[in-house]
Amino acid sequence: MGWTRRDILLGGLVSLGTVAVLKPTFAAASSYFSGTSVDNGVTFRSTNFAKIDRKWQRQVVKYFSSEPIGTVVVDTTHHFLYLIMENKTAIRYGVGVGREGFKWYGRATIDQKSLWPRWTPPPEMRQRHPELPEYVDGGAPTNPLGPRAMYLHRDGVDTGYRFHGTLEPGSIGKDASSGCIRMFNEDAIDLYQRCPIGTAVQVLPHIADQAESAARLSQATPVQ
Repeated sequence: MGWTRRDILLGGLVSLGTVAVLKPTFAAASSYFSGTSVDNGVTFRSTNFAKIDRKWQRQVVKYFSSEPIGTVVVDTTHHFLYLIMENKTAIRYGVGVGREGFKWYGRATIDQKSLWPRWTPPPEMRQRHPELPEYVDGGAPTNPLGPRAMYLHRDGVDTGYRFHGTLEPGSIGKDASSGCIRMFNEDAIDLYQRCPIGTAVQVLPHIADQAESAARLSQATPVQ
């Protein structure tokens, strides 16, 4: 499925995109966090997966697709990201996707990756939210990109969309962003290490015909 001029324009408007501001509603719920973890010298709050619905947790599922192994496919309707594996399986991650008016669909590649990325709100976002700073350093507790960002390009051009972590675990499974794909921080770290530069990405409205049915969810295998 191709991208329209409007798709690319929206991508530019949400460069380093995320709708999160520095006082996120969901992050205020301390029950979404439990203890801390250390990653590359940065201490961050660990997601309390005991409070997260199991369907949003990372797991291996059956998946039928003609896409090559290693491709990332996003089902925006059902809020799942699939990394296609061998033997008709995929690692499935729960994600947050774009709000109404910010959704996008099409193909891209991961052409850049960043560990503990700096977040720079685009000018259009700062016009809407003048309280935002010019940037937030990577690793800062208020950085909405979390520990990893994977930058999506098309034909060598930055679309403005990313896969990244989140300050708002409660937004996973919801339409909550300005078009970027949010993940639990632990899942963003996991996907980052599995996806080399050049990884193919396809974002679709829905792919229920390719993924497992709801009746088979109980057979899914957790990924550690």
